[in-house]
Amino acid sequence: MRKHWLLFTQTVTIALAVLFVIHTLKPELLPSAARNGVITLYESTAPAVNPPLTGLSLAASKAMPSVVNIYTSTTIKTPLDDPRFRFFFGELDSTPRKRSSLGSGVIVSPDGYILTNHHVVEAADQIEVALADGRKTRAHVVGSDPETDLAVIKIDLPGSLPAITFGHPENAHVGDIVLAIGNPFGVGQTVTMGIISALKRDHLGLNTFENFIQTDAAINPGNSGGALVDTNGNLVGINSAIYSPNGGSLGIGFAIPATTAKKTMEQIMQYGSVTRGWIGAGIQEVSPDAAAFSDGNAKGVMITEVLQNSPAEQAGIRPGDQLIAIDSKPINDWSTMLDTIANLAPGKIVPVQLVRNGKEFSLPVKIGKRPRPADQ
Repeated sequence: MRKHWLLFTQTVTIALAVLFVIHTLKPELLPSAARNGVITLYESTAPAVNPPLTGLSLAASKAMPSVVNIYTSTTIKTPLDDPRFRFFFGELDSTPRKRSSLGSGVIVSPDGYILTNHHVVEAADQIEVALADGRKTRAHVVGSDPETDLAVIKIDLPGSLPAITFGHPENAHVGDIVLAIGNPFGVGQTVTMGIISALKRDHLGLNTFENFIQTDAAINPGNSGGALVDTNGNLVGINSAIYSPNGGSLGIGFAIPATTAKKTMEQIMQYGSVTRGWIGAGIQEVSPDAAAFSDGNAKGVMITEVLQNSPAEQAGIRPGDQLIAIDSKPINDWSTMLDTIANLAPGKIVPVQLVRNGKEFSLPVKIGKRPRPADQ
């Protein structure tokens, strides 16, 4: 009996020793659910099933294929090319330098027309477009409009390209959720979310014609020309600028409304440029002194300058006149006047209501064609 008991105790001792060694050196061999913080995890072996897209993911997935990355390069000539420089300093390295920049764009038609900002492709010698599906190709400029900072470029690829659907920014409200899609800092296509912070922002000094949608969706360098879309994935604006002292997003971004972009784009695609009305007069807001001189009439804008041989001069408009209506449309400020005249067809004769020496009168003005900024 004693012999059996001794054998049993020796067996138990050996087994405990073996367990101790395994626990110390190979704890994963033990069946315990938790060993020194190691937890057994269970993963499904069934194939993954993705839930249907809903909400903002559906809007993003609809719009993202239409947004492209744009890469441009521009040749920069150095002062060494100047013969006067070489006269004083001799022959130095005058090899032209290349400057690269990046931006975004939005495919607006299946046959390859892309809407972007004028400043993205301005003076570019070479434009390369990268689509969301990975394809890359060269592009050429169809036309641009510096006064709204919009441009149209064209690519040629086989098949029908994923064109974006235009929304209705005129129905937008402050507080509506929007998504900004673009290529910030060149990291690749990125989606950010925010709300519409304000509408009809102007007097910013960014463009001649301003009617911006302000948003707090993160917009950074490289986002220019990209899409601002609503929760249905429809285009409501072209991201154009940010307010930032350091170049990063501070939650104040500006987008050109899709209605403005569409109107400008259609003229560029049809004529290669944008045609606007013009009368050739400089203006400013009506000052309190000028209003007092006009019997307290603070309506309209003050004519400060009339260009020689311009439609305004030919019609008899003078500096100091107070312009209060054009073609029966009241003028409340300079931006209203600018937009009203720009929307008139060159050659059309319209009545212009003025105040001179406290008396109202009307003059017929034949609308001229607004020169491009480079031609002025």
